[in-house]
Amino acid sequence: MTESTTGIVPIDIEVSSQVATHWYNLNADFPEPTPPALNPATDEPLIPEDLAALFPMSLITQEISTERFIEIPQAVREVYSLWRPSPLHRAKRLERAIGTKAKIYYKYEGVSPTGSHKPNSAVPQAYFNKLEGIERLTTETGAGQWGASLAFACALFGLESETWQVRSSYEQKPYRHMQMEVYGSSCHASPSELTEAGRRMRAEFPDTTGSLGMAISEAVEVAMRDPKTNYALGSVLNHVMLHQSVIGQEVLAQLTQAGEEQADVVFGCAGGGSNAAGLMFPLLGQNLREGTTTRFVACEPAACPSITKGEYRYDFGDVAGLTPKLKMYTLGADFVPPAIHASGLRYHGMSPMLSHAVHMGLIGATAIEQKDCFRAGITFARAEGIIPAPESTHAIAGALRYATTDARGGEVIVIGLSGNGVLDLTAYSGVLG
Repeated sequence: MTESTTGIVPIDIEVSSQVATHWYNLNADFPEPTPPALNPATDEPLIPEDLAALFPMSLITQEISTERFIEIPQAVREVYSLWRPSPLHRAKRLERAIGTKAKIYYKYEGVSPTGSHKPNSAVPQAYFNKLEGIERLTTETGAGQWGASLAFACALFGLESETWQVRSSYEQKPYRHMQMEVYGSSCHASPSELTEAGRRMRAEFPDTTGSLGMAISEAVEVAMRDPKTNYALGSVLNHVMLHQSVIGQEVLAQLTQAGEEQADVVFGCAGGGSNAAGLMFPLLGQNLREGTTTRFVACEPAACPSITKGEYRYDFGDVAGLTPKLKMYTLGADFVPPAIHASGLRYHGMSPMLSHAVHMGLIGATAIEQKDCFRAGITFARAEGIIPAPESTHAIAGALRYATTDARGGEVIVIGLSGNGVLDLTAYSGVLG
C-alpha cells in the first residue's frame, strides 16, 4: 500500500540532516538472541499471524527484526523535525551546585510537542497503522505522557484514538487527559465499566487505584473486537525500543560534537523500558561492536522495582492474560503498586530487550525512593531551570548520587531527562510542603 492511496503524503518540508534516517536495533548486536515472545494459548514462540489482530504487519516485522538499521519513512522524519534533534546540555550549574568534578550532560526530551520522549514511537505507530487502513487505535497510559503522544500522532495522521488511563493518575493529573481530549482522543479512568476486563477487575478490587496491567487489558479487549481498530503500546515491545533509538543515536553524535570520546556512565529512568532503551541501546551497541566501555544504570522506583526485586521469567503483559507471554523481569502481572506520582513507571514488568541486557550483565539497575527522586528533581530545577517529569527524577537521583560519591574527576555522566513536569506539579507538593 503506498502513501498516496492512504492520504499520507509527505509535505516535503525541509528536514534537518541531523534528524536520524534509520532506527537502530540492538537485536542485531546482542551476543545472544532475545528470548521470543510466546503465544499465551500454546506457549509456543509467536509467529507474525499471532499479532495480526492487534498490530499492523509493518510493526510486527519490526518487532521480530534482527536488522541493525531500519529506515525511517520520510513522513515520520518530517514530524520528528518539529523537535528533533533534541538538545544535549552540559549541566554546569548543577555540577557547581552539588560540588562534583564530573561532567554532567542531560538529554532533554521535554522539547517535544507533548513534553516527553513518547512521540518518538507514537508518530511511527500512527503512521504505519494508517498505511494499513486502520481507523482507530486503543491504548493505555500511566502518567498520561504516552496517551497524549498517541493522541497527538493520531491527530496528525487522521486516526481516532481511545485511551485507558490508570485511575490514580487520571485523578492526580487531570490536565493529562484534557491534553488528550484537545488532540481529539477520548480517555477513561481504568479499570472502567466499559469493558468486560474492567468490570471484572472493579468487582474483584473495588477500591483499586488501577495499574498499567489493568489498563492494557481494557485497551487490548476493545481492539480485538473491531477489525478497523488496532492496539498501540508505548513501551516494553521491541518495535518501541527501536523507535526510541533516535535518542541515543543523537547522544553519540552530540557527545562527539562536544569533544567527548564517550560517555562513562548513563542513567535513565525505567518503567517499561522505552526511555532507558532509547537512550542506552545505541551506546551499548557501540560497546559491543567497537569496544567502548560506557556503563549503564536503569533507575526504577522502589515502589515498583521490577528489575531489582522481580524475577526473570515469562509472564503476561496484562492482568487479564490477553497479551503474549514475555521473558522479562516481572513482579507478577497481578501486582498493583502504590499510587506513586511517577505513574509512568508503575508497570509490573520490563522490556524483554532491556531485561535481556540486564540479565547478561550489560546494563545495571537501581531502585530509588520517591522522596529522594523529588529532592533530586528540585535540585535539578533550581540549578538548570527545567522542572523534570517525576519519572525523569529517578535518573537524576541516580546520577546525583553517583556524581557525589563515586565519580572520578572529568568522568562524563549522561542523564536521560525524558520529559518536563509542568503538568505534574502537584507531585512535588509533598516535598515542597
